[in-house]
Amino acid sequence: MSQEKTQVTLEKIVALCKRRGFVFQSADIYGGINGVYDFGHLGYLLKNNLKDAWKKSMIEIDRGQVLFLEGALLGPRAVWQASGHIDCFHDPMVDCQNCKHRYRADHIDLNKPCQNCGLKSWTEVKQFNMMFKTELGAAQESSAEAYLRPETAQAIFTNFKNMIAANRVKIPFGIAQIGKAFRNEINPRQFLFRQREFEQMEIEWFCKKETADEFFDFWQTARLDFFKKLGVNQEKLRLRKHEKDELAHYSTKCSDVEYEFPFGWQEVEGIAHRSNFDLSQHTKHSGKELAVFEEETKTSYMPDVVECSVGVDRLFLTVLFDAYTEDIVEGEERTVLKLAPSIAPIKAAIFPLTKKQLEQSEKILKELKKVDPYATLDLSGSIGKRYRRQDEIGTPICFTYDYESDVDKMVTARDRDTTKQERISIDKISQYLTDKIK
Repeated sequence: MSQEKTQVTLEKIVALCKRRGFVFQSADIYGGINGVYDFGHLGYLLKNNLKDAWKKSMIEIDRGQVLFLEGALLGPRAVWQASGHIDCFHDPMVDCQNCKHRYRADHIDLNKPCQNCGLKSWTEVKQFNMMFKTELGAAQESSAEAYLRPETAQAIFTNFKNMIAANRVKIPFGIAQIGKAFRNEINPRQFLFRQREFEQMEIEWFCKKETADEFFDFWQTARLDFFKKLGVNQEKLRLRKHEKDELAHYSTKCSDVEYEFPFGWQEVEGIAHRSNFDLSQHTKHSGKELAVFEEETKTSYMPDVVECSVGVDRLFLTVLFDAYTEDIVEGEERTVLKLAPSIAPIKAAIFPLTKKQLEQSEKILKELKKVDPYATLDLSGSIGKRYRRQDEIGTPICFTYDYESDVDKMVTARDRDTTKQERISIDKISQYLTDKIK
């Protein structure tokens, strides 16, 4: 049995991510880019597993059809003018006149000196638009002005009628999307929690106005269930309702799924009732009618929208914090990621006891790869060290091919969380792994 003694910190998570190749600072050899990160092999696999779990949660919804879209990263100024981002997407910014360090004005005490240089010499607070602006082609004129999208939702709204026509769907239904978004944060912070380049998973659920409140409640429950299925500690999750002065310009009501990080309760996913703001705005600015005609009543109406938006990177960080464990096993300290087996980057590893068992272990690896294409073989170091390496990256099951395996045609299966071991037949190893990672 293991004895837990976990005290997880942001510093430990950052160190683990770099040490085991989950996440690297982007362009690290050139000094890096603040708020921009690259994901290594294990990080890529974990992110993909989280995205697959999210897509599955969308497909399983039984209230109406969910369609998928992949929108462009660039959008013309007209889109962001209509959505309100040109006028409303600002953060308060202040500069130190001495050292030129820049801060979000609502994150510091302007009655105190600069944290960087120790002098108190602030500029006036200014509003800073967080979108990345660029020009299309060589012409520098307003018609060529474009922006990297600060959210993924607008492509869904501008394609609303296209999606209905192409897929012959009726209200209520959803359009879901996974993709990159970009925000020129004044002060990116807390590792992956607030970045300049990040990934979102969003669904816009289109419904009649009279059913919007019902669907808002439905989606709140559904999204909490999603976190439960990922194995996130329910005691560290809460649903927090926004006060009126917190609401975005497009929302009539909003709730956040928050997780208790070491740096406090923070939003991981937002559920917002956007009313019909977006479709109405794009109808007004584009001149194209986005209302829906209902054949039964012979009337047109503008659907309301309930949005669920979760950051892939924040979810990634959440499951790492939640899974990170330090304990003592047989008198030795170990670090283990107790990730839900379904999202673990690597589901299984096979250990030949010596090089003499390598050939047979490679045959077993082929069988394991039928269940998990990323299953791995490790021949380096003692069995104990190999266990520790796999524990630290969250591998749920390790199999050891030992001296008896040639005789009894069995391997030793060792559980990551309990460290318990059992002998299983080699011809049943695929089914054994399948059952363990459901």
